[in-house]
Amino acid sequence: MISKKLAGVLSAAAMTFVAGSVFAGDAVVGNSGCSAAALGLNPANGSVYAQLKGALVSAVAAEGEGLDLQMWATIVDRDGVVCAVAFSGADRGAQWPGSRVISAQKANTANAFGLNGLALSTANLYSAVQPGGSLYGLQHSNPVDTEVAYRGNPMHYGQANDPMVGRRIGGVNVFGGGLGLYKGKVIKGAVGVSGDTSCADHNIGWRVRANLGLDQLAGVGGVSGDDTRPDNIVFDVDPMTDKSAGGFGHPACLNLGSNHTSLPTVK
Repeated sequence: MISKKLAGVLSAAAMTFVAGSVFAGDAVVGNSGCSAAALGLNPANGSVYAQLKGALVSAVAAEGEGLDLQMWATIVDRDGVVCAVAFSGADRGAQWPGSRVISAQKANTANAFGLNGLALSTANLYSAVQPGGSLYGLQHSNPVDTEVAYRGNPMHYGQANDPMVGRRIGGVNVFGGGLGLYKGKVIKGAVGVSGDTSCADHNIGWRVRANLGLDQLAGVGGVSGDDTRPDNIVFDVDPMTDKSAGGFGHPACLNLGSNHTSLPTVK
C-alpha cells in the first residue's frame, strides 16, 4: 500500500511531468486565435491553411527577384501559436527543407515585436541587432522550441496537419520575410516566408499578406520612411562600413531589383 505521503510526492511529480510536457510543445488546448475569423480572414474563403497556400503560390509566381525558388510560409496568431504551414512547390522537397522552421521563426518574430501602433518586419531588424545597434542581442532571445520544430511525421510537413500547428514555435529571425498581419489597424498575428534570398522572401511575404487581405495598416507607424509601406525593407546599409544610416536597414541581396518600391501599398 502506498502511503499518503508517497502518494502526494507521486502526484506532484506527475503534475510536474504534465506541465513540463506542455512547455515542451504539446498542443495548446482551447486556443481560438487561429480561426479564420480571429485572424481577420473570411471563413467563406476556406480554411486558414487553404488561404495561406493559395496566397503563397500566387505570391511566388508574381516575384521576379532572387533565385526564383519555391517557398515555405507560416502563420502564427497573436499568442505566437502556429496556425498553418504551407509550401508552394509540388512537394515538401521542392523547397529548402530548412526554410520550413525559418518561416515559422520569422512569423513569430514579426508578431512578437509588432504592435497596433508600430509595424516592424523582420527585414527592419537586421541592422538594429548588430553590435552597436539599438536592439543588439535581440536575436538571442526567445529561442526556437526544437521539440515543436522537428516533431512528428515529416510527410505532414506543409500540410493542414503539420506537427507545428497548434503549438508555439518561438524564435527570433532578423532578415527579410516576416510581417505582421493587420485587420483594421489591429495586429492579428504574423506571416513568415522563407526559401529564397532574404530580399525576395520579404517581397513574397509582402504579397502573401496583401493576397490574404491582412495588410490593413495604413496609418500604423513604421521605420521605412514610407507611410504607404510602413514596414517595408530599407536598403541604406553602407557596404564600406556595414552601418545603416537610419538604424533599421537591410543588406542588398543577389539579383536585387527595385521590386520593393513597387510592392502593393497598405490599406
